[in-house]
Amino acid sequence: MTVSPLFPEFVDFVRQIFSTEDSIPLHAPRFEGNETKYVADALQSTFVSSVGQYVNEFEKKISEFTGTNYVIATNNGTAALHTALLLAGVQSGDEVITQPLTFVATCNAIRYCGAEPVFVDVERATLGLSPEAIAVFLEEHAEVRSDGLCWNRQSNRIIRAVVPVHNLGLPARAVEIGEICAGYNVSLIEDAAESLGSCRDGIHTGRAGCMGTLSFNGNKIITTGGGGAVITDDETIANKAKHLTTTARQRHPWLFLHDEVGFNYRLPNLNAALGCAQIEQLPDYIERKRRLANRYRKWFADKEPELVLEPQGARSNYWLNAILLKDREERDSFLKYTNERGVMTRPIWTPMHTLPMYQNCQTGDVTIAENVESRLVNIPSSVI
Repeated sequence: MTVSPLFPEFVDFVRQIFSTEDSIPLHAPRFEGNETKYVADALQSTFVSSVGQYVNEFEKKISEFTGTNYVIATNNGTAALHTALLLAGVQSGDEVITQPLTFVATCNAIRYCGAEPVFVDVERATLGLSPEAIAVFLEEHAEVRSDGLCWNRQSNRIIRAVVPVHNLGLPARAVEIGEICAGYNVSLIEDAAESLGSCRDGIHTGRAGCMGTLSFNGNKIITTGGGGAVITDDETIANKAKHLTTTARQRHPWLFLHDEVGFNYRLPNLNAALGCAQIEQLPDYIERKRRLANRYRKWFADKEPELVLEPQGARSNYWLNAILLKDREERDSFLKYTNERGVMTRPIWTPMHTLPMYQNCQTGDVTIAENVESRLVNIPSSVI
């Protein structure tokens, strides 16, 4: 293993930032407010499952923070994305365009619908789906037929939706992607799982399309333990989302009536209580994470690795800070050195089109995604 002089310098710098000689995680949750109080109150109420005041309150707080009209809280982010895809009409045999550089849950949710992901490249500036690459792919492969639907000429399948991902909290150019989608009658659903608190041109991520989805997993900027949400400005979609995620149960004083196949996807009240305490601290968390990113920016300013920074016109929550090393060999050496010394670092996800269950999916030119994956390392990013 080749050890650059940068490696020990970096370990020392991170230990200085986090003021510890103990193991430093990549991203640990913080519980500095009313978490114990609200969770205890939820326990005392006996409403610990999917009905309770904290679920409604948490949805209201997310709505106010993101500026969206409706929020439907779910038990995890994957469930939220699965629900959004179903509400967009994605069904067995359809295709959904997304990016190869994402967490596997994005593609899994597409497959839950019986649909096939199609992979188009990201752009370096945002690590999100490239509007230019989308435009080229659709021009080369897609056509709107007499039924008003967008068809892939190569596979003869309906392209029902496009799912850009706001990777690491960096806002993708979702508005531009949405404009392209509109020309082909394709729905835009944003995977904003990592980007709570991130905006582009003053608009919160997840709001450019018909729906966006969030995650409140234990490693996110705020957590409900496990949890997610569908966000939308469309009342009809919101009502359908709440119905579908509540086992499609119809209102009745005592009978159990269900009018379609639904899902037990609602966020439990106990988790929502935790979330209510967490979101009270979210503005402070974002500022503290941005200060950390600025410390990294100053430290890396005169060094060879490139720190991944928010793109122009965007404001990132800096969920995970990341650097780009020279090549895969240097990346792997850095990962080995830092993790062996108790400083947790991680590569970005293995590209989806190389995984066994997705390697036969249609894939465009994904040169940028492959290059980024071979060089990118996420570095400690907890709120401090």
